[in-house]
Amino acid sequence: MRRVQGLAIEGWSPEYGTAVEGDPEEAPAAQVDAGSEVPDGEWRPLDPRPGAWVPARVDFVDGVRRVEARVWITGEDGDARPGICASYAAGVVSCERKAVIRSLKVGRGFFGLAGIQDLVTRSGTFRASPVAEDDVQQLMNGLQERMGQLEVEVAAVGAPAPDPDSLVVLDGPLRGRQRIAGAIGYVKSHRVQYLPAGPRGVVASLGPGQRTPVFLIQTTWTRFSWYMRLTEAEGHPWAGIVRCEAWTESGLDRVRRIADATAAALPGFASEPHKDDRAPQNLYPIAGLERELRHRLGDPGMVYRALQRAIFDFHTSDSPP
Repeated sequence: MRRVQGLAIEGWSPEYGTAVEGDPEEAPAAQVDAGSEVPDGEWRPLDPRPGAWVPARVDFVDGVRRVEARVWITGEDGDARPGICASYAAGVVSCERKAVIRSLKVGRGFFGLAGIQDLVTRSGTFRASPVAEDDVQQLMNGLQERMGQLEVEVAAVGAPAPDPDSLVVLDGPLRGRQRIAGAIGYVKSHRVQYLPAGPRGVVASLGPGQRTPVFLIQTTWTRFSWYMRLTEAEGHPWAGIVRCEAWTESGLDRVRRIADATAAALPGFASEPHKDDRAPQNLYPIAGLERELRHRLGDPGMVYRALQRAIFDFHTSDSPP
């Protein structure tokens, strides 16, 4: 398919997926060492230690993405292959005395097999972003990778590291992202149960501002992790629980210090149900940053029409006079 001969936008609205779907990628089996900080038979809720570090500034790094259109790409062989046009943005909000957005960037990408070209529209240029396989999951992985790269760029500008007095919180897990020095991952949902039954019961017993001992997770990559409860929350026993991750290169002693800092500092940013449907896990600075990032992506209807026009122009420019 090396040279693109034709393009067509699929009629399905992007948020409903596509008429041709692949199976979602399964989470890899995890090996867990629950005894990294405390023997797993002695697990208990932990309060921040006396004199625990409370960061003077917390920098939140987040990204958003939006599939603008699903595209069918026809190659020289006449075979139509799927692709996506997507927008993504990333930014940093720093919280000291007040919340300030320090860095923000927007990108647009055209994802498909090698041979695609940049797609220039009135809403910006969708940069050619080749993927090795064009099934739905790999296309989305390519989009996630580009968004992760943009997060690294904005973090370097808006949250320069290392700063011994600041805590850098990256919304979402660390997997699949380039290294942001000193950053921790902040995971709001729990799709995988990492802990055995005994330690898992400790998670449900956490009080507000308490954390579990640090444990080690190894899948295709290795990281330290811990659970903490932000606030009291109604519903199931894990309501108000989040999981944090840190690179193992930081060393266990530093990770314990960071874990205490998250338990001391992050509950102060927890959202309330009457203001956020994802309360309390969706922290106020992250929610505000997400709103601004989505605004910067532009109106989806205008972007979609711009793509339609660009594809029309692509065909007419190749038509014989």
